[in-house]
Amino acid sequence: MASARLTPNGVPAGLAGDPNLRPILQVVNLRCVNVDGAGAVRGDRWRGLVSDGTDTCPAMFAGQLSNLTRSGAIRRGTVIQLDEYVVNFVGGRKVFVVLNLTVLIPECDIIGNPVITESEFSNQTPPRVEQFNGTRQYGSMAGNPSPVRSNGNVPVFRPSMSENSLNTPTRLNNKAPAFQPTAQPSYRPAPSYKNHGAIVKNEAPARIIPISSLNPYQGRWAIKGRVTAKGDIRRYHNAKGEGKVFNFDLLDSDGGEIRVACFNALLDRFYEVVEVGKVYVVSRGNLKPAQKNFNHLNNEWEIMLENGSTVELCPDEDRSIPSQRYDFRPISEIEDTPTATMIDIIGVVTSVSPCTTLLKKNGTETQKRNVSLKDMSGRSVDVTMWGDFCNREGSQLQEMAERGVFPVLAVKTGRVTDFNGKSVGTISSSQLLVDPDLSEAHTLRQWFDGGGRDASTQSISRDIAPAASRNENRKTVAQIKDDGLGMQDKPDWITVKASIIFFKSDNFCYTACPTKEGDRQCNKKVTKGTSGLWCCDKCDKEFEQCDYRYLLQLQIQDHSGTAWVTAFQEAAQELLGCSAGDLNRYKEEQDPRFAETMLSCLFQNYLLRLKVKEETYGDERRVKNTLVKVDRFDPVGESKYLLDLISRSVGY
Repeated sequence: MASARLTPNGVPAGLAGDPNLRPILQVVNLRCVNVDGAGAVRGDRWRGLVSDGTDTCPAMFAGQLSNLTRSGAIRRGTVIQLDEYVVNFVGGRKVFVVLNLTVLIPECDIIGNPVITESEFSNQTPPRVEQFNGTRQYGSMAGNPSPVRSNGNVPVFRPSMSENSLNTPTRLNNKAPAFQPTAQPSYRPAPSYKNHGAIVKNEAPARIIPISSLNPYQGRWAIKGRVTAKGDIRRYHNAKGEGKVFNFDLLDSDGGEIRVACFNALLDRFYEVVEVGKVYVVSRGNLKPAQKNFNHLNNEWEIMLENGSTVELCPDEDRSIPSQRYDFRPISEIEDTPTATMIDIIGVVTSVSPCTTLLKKNGTETQKRNVSLKDMSGRSVDVTMWGDFCNREGSQLQEMAERGVFPVLAVKTGRVTDFNGKSVGTISSSQLLVDPDLSEAHTLRQWFDGGGRDASTQSISRDIAPAASRNENRKTVAQIKDDGLGMQDKPDWITVKASIIFFKSDNFCYTACPTKEGDRQCNKKVTKGTSGLWCCDKCDKEFEQCDYRYLLQLQIQDHSGTAWVTAFQEAAQELLGCSAGDLNRYKEEQDPRFAETMLSCLFQNYLLRLKVKEETYGDERRVKNTLVKVDRFDPVGESKYLLDLISRSVGY
């Protein structure tokens, strides 16, 4: 008789959901669950009890395995390996649902001392005692009240038990075990299945379905779509730790859209693979409800890729899938559109503002640029570009505007904001297309060149003028003191129209630490040691080269008086148009460009955005004015601002 080694703790490990486990177990009971009153088989579903030598568990055998049970290839004592299985709850307890197996030993004595406890028969009708082949045995293990007898063709195997064993743990073999379970190495069955029938895994490719048909109740699926947008890598930190993620959007030939998310290791696997504009087949993902705060697509689901997911490039581009799907809305409708709504708009660019650098709350810098669009609805709107959009499409638009060219700009996935009236801002997944080859763009071009250029339009971003904000807190220099600005808990943000009359040129910058902590630079002041290296006390490091950052003191003046203002790195560089390092070098080399840079800003009118806040220096409290933003004075924009101020004051 062949020897066998069962997988130690194979039953509890399999029920725990170990995905890499293919346990070797023994069938200690088997019966057909579909029989009529006369004992004739009416179906192909078989149920049994499997053991690892110690623990037992019910097992349901899939219909494709019925030929093995009917032929007797699987019977009481057969040693099998579970190649494919799932764990389900039946009657309040876990059971194995065996989809594919390998018969290792067709017949063998019961191995070990497997125990059937009372829970093995829980939620079932108690077994009936009947006479079978002259031996007193128990009947249906699944609670079938009718006797189960052999019909002469189908063997029915049951364990022998004593009648008093129903409520006590029962040993299936009271004599010494013939085989003891021992630790076993990893086992892989031979590729040949002899005459036991074909047992193969379904490796056929999943059928491609429309994106709109996806739902979480499907099994194997695949979708085919074109990548219309690819987000940047974002890093996050939550209770589970740190991680990274990126998203990309798919569009199929039926117009269905869905977002796909890749986290951590899957990001490393797919980020370089996915390219905007190419067609891919995606399969084996996990469908989750879409997070509408971040996902603007018209789909209630989004896909999270898993270890078994695939993203395969289609080398032959499918022409039936459009490159992008647009839902352009007239600018006039934006005024009544709720804030934070994602929309697509298209219009002719009439003005482009310079790019400015802002400091975000997390200490990192970002760029901002405003572009004004108008369309045939008689309205115009400001589009705010953020980040890389300012340098890519923004710079291109500015160059075209300076040449007197008025391009058409299409905005895919812009967010409606109510800051300074209604405007549209870009997000990471936005797309900007300059003079796109679209029918809407051609129509706009014909309208603009045919007289739309001179057509009067009303801005729905009415609180924004080219050089001054209409709802800004405009103050004079004298009002900073007279109104007691900056004396409250929060700072006051004001705009002053003034000129610069003096710079302190002695200490206009400081030596800064160049170390970066993530996305933030240290920027703490460093000193030069005896070794000739720059030393940062915060980072406790030394450097051969330091950075230079502005700490500029300047005096401003308007018709009401004068005030001192401090300008840090971003605002000072925007004002002087020169980096602190270059200006410091001009000064050390006595280069004439140092004086020219300073003098070029004197006695020029500016719109200065100031932060006014009372601060404590030692035991003295005084109000500090910090320059946040600088706008060159625009007489046309200022005239529009004053006319609007007059019209509102007289009630027009």
